[in-house]
Amino acid sequence: MNVHFEEHTGQHGFRIAVASLDAEKSLNALSLPMIEALNARLHAWAEDPAIACVLLRGNGAKAFCAGGDVRQLVETCRQQPGEVPALAMRFFADEYRLDYRLHTYPKPLICWGHGYVMGGGMGLLQGAAMRIVTPSSRLAMPEISIGLYPDVGASWFLSRLHGKLGLFLGLSGAQLNGRDALDLGLADRFLLDGQQPELLDGLTQLNWQLQPAQQLLSLLKSLEQEAQDQLPPAQWLPRRERLDALLDVADLPAAWQAIVALHNDDDPLLARAARTLAEGCPLTAHLVWQQIQRARNLSLAEVFRLEYAMSLNCCRHPEFAEGVRARLIDKDNTPHWRWPDVEQIPDAVIEAHFQATWEGPHPLADL
Repeated sequence: MNVHFEEHTGQHGFRIAVASLDAEKSLNALSLPMIEALNARLHAWAEDPAIACVLLRGNGAKAFCAGGDVRQLVETCRQQPGEVPALAMRFFADEYRLDYRLHTYPKPLICWGHGYVMGGGMGLLQGAAMRIVTPSSRLAMPEISIGLYPDVGASWFLSRLHGKLGLFLGLSGAQLNGRDALDLGLADRFLLDGQQPELLDGLTQLNWQLQPAQQLLSLLKSLEQEAQDQLPPAQWLPRRERLDALLDVADLPAAWQAIVALHNDDDPLLARAARTLAEGCPLTAHLVWQQIQRARNLSLAEVFRLEYAMSLNCCRHPEFAEGVRARLIDKDNTPHWRWPDVEQIPDAVIEAHFQATWEGPHPLADL
């Protein structure tokens, strides 16, 4: 199952619940059994009046969670080309229910986002009430490279970033450090990687009967003071003005060309972003453009319903399977995209990714 659950005794009979992703070799990539176990235990903890707080973390020094474990899913897609496998319907429905549960959790939920926090890991972190990053944090939505699109609620949090930053991050897969995450509103606190035991000990010492929110805030502020001198320099907020001007365009092909043209730029971060996009999936880029536009005025539940349709259609079309084959299975890093020219993808193909693939009510209608 690769998820470990424990409860620590606190004051006055309260307990602190801890859920640890425990698949270090895969950088804690989320499998379906892990998702189901987390969902069930979080539900039980929410119903237990003795559980005061939940800490969600990942074991191992390299990553909180580097994404979803999509290899088995893609193998199934490759065996059923043009269809939506039952595994895909279950995987994405369960994952999005878990993400929605985190966003709406009735108790303090702290997520420790150290190391790589990518894809499905970002879905977990962004749902938490208290999102902690560290000097080792590297946040990203890198789906442009595998022919998917930034899901797990990214339509919600990318579309709400200032200016064109959300569009840029979705198209480029660029990584954020801890300072960037704070600057962009994608994290709440910056702590040192070694402070997690101190945080957990502090949680067990709080009086959860008396102004718990204020006590928790005081604990986090105290710990954060020790970490301030290790904040990394900002990368993306200082570049926002240039990115806003660069992406002030009317359509996706223009945005694509504007970024790709930076491949020899004097700014190494922008040059790297340009190379990533140039090697990425043109269809994914169109989906990023569309999801940012469509999600601006949607509720959180509507966002997950939108993404569910998109994800199932990505399983039905060839780009996702090919991207995962090239990047994660064969690792030849030479995906052969069905639609390699960003300007030649039919509008009907793009629009088809937003259509229902099921009969009757939406499978996530109850969110």
